Amino acid sequence: MWLLFASLTAFFEACKDATGKQSLKNLDEYSVLFSFMAVGVVLLLPVLMIAGVPKIQSDFWGALLIGGSLNILAFTLYVRALKLADLSLTVPLVTLTPLFLLVTSPLIVQEWPTWADGIGVVLLVVGSYVLNVHADQFGFWAPLRAMARNPGSRMMLCVAFIWSITSNFDKIGVVNSSPLFWAIALFSVIAGGMVPFVFRPKRGLKPLLSQWRLLGITGGFNAIAITSQMLALPMAPVAQVIAVKRMSALLSVLFGHFFFGEKGLSARLTGAAIMVSGVVIMSLN
Repeated sequence: MWLLFASLTAFFEACKDATGKQSLKNLDEYSVLFSFMAVGVVLLLPVLMIAGVPKIQSDFWGALLIGGSLNILAFTLYVRALKLADLSLTVPLVTLTPLFLLVTSPLIVQEWPTWADGIGVVLLVVGSYVLNVHADQFGFWAPLRAMARNPGSRMMLCVAFIWSITSNFDKIGVVNSSPLFWAIALFSVIAGGMVPFVFRPKRGLKPLLSQWRLLGITGGFNAIAITSQMLALPMAPVAQVIAVKRMSALLSVLFGHFFFGEKGLSARLTGAAIMVSGVVIMSLN
């Protein structure tokens, strides 16, 4: 069951990224992030009322404070990266989260890496290199320089590292409440963090209302993706759940090419496939 929920997370995560990038053509990253988080809360609250509010244990509030604060930063960088750079170039870099999880998971939730994790790490690094190969570049270091110079890529690397920390707090939050309650609480914190940036003086709601259909769809995709992830986390190690989730990278490369006309499909699809193979190996422990 955890594999099913993690796979659903990957699919709807890719859909959320594609519709989110489309909305960024007319809105800033703060408005887009606030909207799909707020929509997620609105969609999930009735479900919570039916399922019932769980018993909240003591570790929940600390996990929400730390995880929520870090996620405000991570999601802001994430949406900003989608705005600045190609979908097919930035999103696959988030598959590097399991690489960082090999360090953060033992420290936070005492989950330790295996030999398969080592193989997966090698494939993640090789895939990220191939992802940045361009026909007009020469030299071994050219792809690495290209990644370092691209602001969207740099931001996604920061996101991957931050999420390697917050994924562990997600698990703590879920275990000390419920998957649904944790998702709503996390959405609320992130949306609240965007309020000062979105509702600035003389700004009003007109920009958001002009894109309400697209933002609503994006919020729906996000709600399904995060809920599926929270359902999977209590059933399997954090690294495995996040590894399968990152298979959304392949879909994002395809969406970027066919919906946004992004170039370099061959190299980016190959790089993303190598990275996904790495996370698959890690998930088979």
